[in-house]
Amino acid sequence: MHFGQVANFTTNSTIPIEKFALAINSNLKKSIVIHSAEEVDEKFHSRLTCKKKTYRYVINYSNMPSAIYRNLETHIPMKLDIHKMKKAISYFEGEHDFKAFKASGTSSKSSVRTIYHANIIEKENNRIWIELTGNGFLYNMVRIICRNFNRSWIRKY
Repeated sequence: MHFGQVANFTTNSTIPIEKFALAINSNLKKSIVIHSAEEVDEKFHSRLTCKKKTYRYVINYSNMPSAIYRNLETHIPMKLDIHKMKKAISYFEGEHDFKAFKASGTSSKSSVRTIYHANIIEKENNRIWIELTGNGFLYNMVRIICRNFNRSWIRKY
């Protein structure tokens, strides 16, 4: 899977397209990197033309949180029940009204979304990836889904 985000903009720049990423990167913060640039049709819109998106939510269930990834993952220092998680996440596949999983202030006209694929992947180093691929997500939708269901995924001893 490729990590990244597509963006588009109009420019009158004379920089050749094959040098564009390098030129932009020289003026960006170190936390942002442009990997490639290409010319597209003027009708293309990076958010609205997209056919599907994948959102990955990461849970670290080790005893200690990560200092490096603290802003990129949720820390739950308890053993989670992967079997329950896989069963629960499968219910999100298909077309549903996700009204209950949208953040207040969401401006979307419709809360109906299609989830093509929902998966739980147990990784090394006490990490779990929750991945949802769909035609779009409401603001904070996946975060709300994952945080609300975490309570039922904690393994009872």
